[in-house]
This record gives sequence, structure tokens and C-alpha cells, in this order.
Amino acid sequence: MHKRNALQFIAISALSIGAGALLTACSEKKTEFRGVDITGADYARDIPLTDHNGQKRSLQDFRGKVVVVFFGYTQCPDVCPTSMQELAEVKQMLGKDGDRLQGIFVTVDPERDTPAVLKAYMANFDPTFLALSGTPEQIAAVAKDFKIYFKKVDGKTPTSYTMDHSAGSYVYDTVGRLRVYNRYGSGAQALGADVRALLQEAG
Repeated sequence: MHKRNALQFIAISALSIGAGALLTACSEKKTEFRGVDITGADYARDIPLTDHNGQKRSLQDFRGKVVVVFFGYTQCPDVCPTSMQELAEVKQMLGKDGDRLQGIFVTVDPERDTPAVLKAYMANFDPTFLALSGTPEQIAAVAKDFKIYFKKVDGKTPTSYTMDHSAGSYVYDTVGRLRVYNRYGSGAQALGADVRALLQEAG
């Protein structure tokens, strides 16, 4: 009798452990990304700059949306327009969910990138995308927090300089948490897959 009770106890315990393991596995299922998963990173915390419409901005302004942040400048010949065009393609790929994507372009060239220039530049890609700027000191502080490198490279004339800068996009989920780093050259499909994954995660 005691032996049978012991066997029943072991069987029930095994079933309980198995069920618990299944529940744990389900609860720990992570969202998989095509870009670099940087969930939990303690940098790139906010974008306290002013948009091209003169409004001060914060990541909290965009709660409910996936936010993609890119640093560049409007006279960039290749990397910047390519990145912004890919982001515009992602928005189109999302269809009706495109309204839940916010593109943010942070200039590293406030000297030439006036609000009017930035607004016109965004209109080339998507009128809902916002370009942010500030004083050189403010931009430098935000870039440092994002681990963005940028440096002015003199040209033949004082106004024909270029800007060396880091290339890549930071992707935030709908509650403003940094989740993914998308390397330049990954393409719209990879970025779109990660944006869609974060939207599905939010429900």
C-alpha cells in the first residue's frame, strides 16, 4: 500500500514538474529579431531635442508606436537618404500598421540643417517622420548617450564640409524601451520584420 502511494506521488510530482517546465518555457519565450537584440541596454535613453516644427520632444511622446531613431545630416550623399528611404519602405510594408511607426532623424549638422531644411528633407521620405535638432552641445550630449560618433570633415570651402558619423538605427518598442540596433545595410525587410515583431508583441 505504501509502495503504491509512493509511486502515485512520484507520478504526480513528475507531471507537476513537467507542467511547470512548460509554463516556464512559455513565459520565457523571447521575441527574436533580425537586428542586434539590445533589450535592457542602459544607454540611448531619450531624445530631448526640438523637432522641425519647433516642438520639444521626448520618447514618451510616441508611446503606442514603435520608434526608429537614426542620426545623420541632410547633405549626406548616400548612407542617410538610403536609411530614410528604407524606413519609408518599412512604413509602406506595414500597411495600416504603418501609423504605429514613428521615424526620427537626428541631425549631427545643426549649422546647415535648419528647421526648414529638415522639414523639406523629411517630406522626401514621409511627412510623418520628424527631424530633431538643438544646439551643438545638446546634440553632442544626445549623441554621446547613443554612442554615436560624428566629426566634421573640412571641404574645399567653409560650407562644403562633410560629416563622418555612425550609421545604424535604434528601434524602441511601444512603451519606449530600447530593443534593437539595426546595422546600416541590413535592408528594409530586416528592419520591417523587427518592427512588425514589436508591434505584434504589443498586441
